[in-house]
Amino acid sequence: MKTIRDRIPLCPHGTKDNISPNLILALERLERELGRELKYNSGYRCPECNAAAGGSKNSAHMRGFAADPLVNNSVSRFRILSAAVRLGFRRIGVGKTFIHLDVDTSLPQDVMWLY
Repeated sequence: MKTIRDRIPLCPHGTKDNISPNLILALERLERELGRELKYNSGYRCPECNAAAGGSKNSAHMRGFAADPLVNNSVSRFRILSAAVRLGFRRIGVGKTFIHLDVDTSLPQDVMWLY
């Protein structure tokens, strides 16, 4: 079984050390709460790869504080969102095929946005 750190995608310029230990702990709690491993479509991105991906100029991905679990249906989306809020994630972005979760305390807290 791969660890979360091994399952979070990195841009070609990143290393596993770029992922925040606080993010790993938060995602481990989330997966335990859900009772399953999540698949992720995005994790650490360097500034150049973040810009190419259309990320915000101050994206938590660039500091290793964000990951985007994949969702493929409304039930999965609801369960992940509910658990994330219950566990204290304070920055959540909701997309059609993913949910952005981050633990970056340097950015506004208690926010949820749509893609």
